[in-house]
Amino acid sequence: MSHEDLKAILTEGKTALGIEFGSTRIKAVLIDRSFETIASGSYEWENQLKDGYWTYDREEIINGLRTAYREMKQEVRQKYGVTLQTVGSIGFSAMMHGYMAFDGQGELLVPFRTWRNATTGQAARELTELFQFNIPERWSIAHLYQAILNEEEHVPSIDYVTTLAGYIHWLLTGEKVIGIGDASGVFPIEESTHDYHSAMMGQFDELIAAKGYPWKLEQVLPKVLLSGEQAGTLTAEGAKLLDPDGDLSSGIPLCPPEGDAGTGMVATNSVKKRTGNVSVGTSVFAMIVLEHELSKLYPEIDMVTTPDGSPVGMVHANNCSSDLNAWMGLFREFAQAMGYEADSGRLFGVLLNKSLEADPDGGGLLSYGYLSGENITGLEHGRPLFVRSPESRFNLANFMRTHLFTAFGALKLGMDILTENEKVGIDSILGHGGLFKTPLVGQKALAAALNVPISVMSTAGEGGAWGMALLASYMTGKEQGESLADFLEHKVFKDVQAEQLAPDEKDVEGFRTFMQRYEAGLAIEQAAVDHLN
Repeated sequence: MSHEDLKAILTEGKTALGIEFGSTRIKAVLIDRSFETIASGSYEWENQLKDGYWTYDREEIINGLRTAYREMKQEVRQKYGVTLQTVGSIGFSAMMHGYMAFDGQGELLVPFRTWRNATTGQAARELTELFQFNIPERWSIAHLYQAILNEEEHVPSIDYVTTLAGYIHWLLTGEKVIGIGDASGVFPIEESTHDYHSAMMGQFDELIAAKGYPWKLEQVLPKVLLSGEQAGTLTAEGAKLLDPDGDLSSGIPLCPPEGDAGTGMVATNSVKKRTGNVSVGTSVFAMIVLEHELSKLYPEIDMVTTPDGSPVGMVHANNCSSDLNAWMGLFREFAQAMGYEADSGRLFGVLLNKSLEADPDGGGLLSYGYLSGENITGLEHGRPLFVRSPESRFNLANFMRTHLFTAFGALKLGMDILTENEKVGIDSILGHGGLFKTPLVGQKALAAALNVPISVMSTAGEGGAWGMALLASYMTGKEQGESLADFLEHKVFKDVQAEQLAPDEKDVEGFRTFMQRYEAGLAIEQAAVDHLN
C-alpha cells in the first residue's frame, strides 16, 4: 500500500485500534484493512506488592493508557503527516481475572487486585466444591467470595465488579459489558447460553444470602457479549480521556473487551477446535480448544472460552519469564561494569543461544522462577531459587537452559493432564510472546517440554494488542454469517506462513530428567517460602 493510500486510510478512519494492558507493558496497535500494523505505542509498567496484594495504581492505569495511545498517535503524525482524529473501531484487552469493585458512584472500593494474587485459596476451594467446577484462585468470583469470607467492609457497598479490560471499556463508553472470553475468567460460562451459568449463580446467591447484602450476583457483574457484537461507542468523555489533546472524535464503535487469553488465541489463529497456543510472558498459559468436555474436574485446568464461545482447556502458571529477565538484568550490569553497552536484543540473543550448547537436562542444575505463588504446584507464595549440587555441571550454557526449562515446568505438569489423562487431541500449537523473538531457542525448549511440534508465525511477535485490533476489525468488517474462525483463516492469515519445529528426542528426554529434579525439589522451594520472609 502506498504512502498516499495510507494517509487516506488514516484520514477516513478505515483502521482498527487495539490496546492491551499486559503485565509489564501496555501496548497500542493501529492496523489497516489488510491487518498490517500502521503504528504502535507502548508504556512499561510493573505490578507492586502493597498491603499484601499485587496491584497497579489506578492513576498509572490511566497514564499508561494515554501514553501508549499518544506514542501511537505521534508515530502516525511523524510517518504520514496526519493528526489522528478517528479510527474505524476500537477494542481493549487486558490481563484476565483479578478484582475491581466499585460503588454506586463509580469509586474503586479497594485497590485493583490482579490475577497474580494467591490470597483466595479458601474461596476457590469452597466454590469449586459447591459448583463441582474448577474455580481457580485468580478468578474474579474467588476474589469476591474471599472478600466476603474475610468480612471486608467494602462488600455491602459493591455496585459493580469487573476486570481491568471491562473497567477501561466502561470508562470510555459507559457500558458495563465484557467479552465472553474475559467473562469466563470471572464466573463459569454455560456453553448452551453463552452467558454466566445460571444454576451456579443461584447457588452463589443462596450461599451468601444470610449476609443480607443489598445486591445479587447477576446485578453486579458485566453483561456478556460475543465477538463480532458491538459493545458501545466512544463517548465524548472517553475520547478526551484517551486523547487529552482533544483531536479524537467520539462515536467510534467498540467491540467487546477481552482478556489476554482470547487475544492470544486470535493473534495465533487458534480459535478452531484441536488448535492451541502458548503465551509466554510474566505468566505462561496454554489454551487448547476442546472437542468435548473433560471427564472430570481438575484443579490444574481452567475451563474458559474462545472470544466466540467455544470451550477451552487453559493451563495457567503464574510464573514464567520474570526471573529469567532478572538474571538478564544482572548480566547487563556486569557488561556495563566491564565497559560494554549491550542492547536488550543482543543480550537476550547471545545468552539464550548459549542454551543450545547445554547438556540435554541442564547439567543437573535446578531453579524456580517463583516470584509469586504457583497454583499448579500448590505454593501460596514464591521465592526465586537456584540450586546445584557439587556434581552439577555449572556453566553458562547449562545455567541458561535450566532457566528456560523451569519457565515451562509448572505448565508441563498441567499439560500432562490434558494430553495423558484426557487424551485431548491437538493438531497444532503456536507459541507467542517475547521469548520467541530469539529464533529457535524458545521454540526448541517448548517443543521439548510438551513433546509436540511448536509453530511460530511471523505475526506472533505482534502480540495481544494486534489480536485485539483484529477483533475490532472483525466487528466492522465481517460478512453476513462469517464466523471468527473463518474470518481469521481466510482473511487475516491466508498468506501467513508458520515456521514449525519438531521436538528433538534428546531434548525431550533431557526435559523429562529435568522435570524429575523439578518435582523432587519442590520441597526445597516450600522450605524457602517457609523460612525466608
